[in-house]
Amino acid sequence: MKLLTTPLFRKSIPANRRTEVWAVMQAAASAYGLPHQHAGLGLRRIPPFMECRCGLDLRLIFQRDRDGLVFHFCGNHDEVQAFLRNRK
Repeated sequence: MKLLTTPLFRKSIPANRRTEVWAVMQAAASAYGLPHQHAGLGLRRIPPFMECRCGLDLRLIFQRDRDGLVFHFCGNHDEVQAFLRNRK
């Protein structure tokens, strides 16, 4: 499964967490569609997006696309809520 990112996603990743975020992106792609593996990543639906956790403080917002997963935003709880409010 391809991993695609938007310019906003790349900009929103904290510089010191890039490796960790990349690992979570790969894990999300591997676990997508396999409910028993979702628990460790905290994968959940936030229509029209999905969310997964990266540690205790970061959340990654993405969508399924025909080519793979498109990651839109990376941030803490409040930043993600603001991102979602602006998308409605």
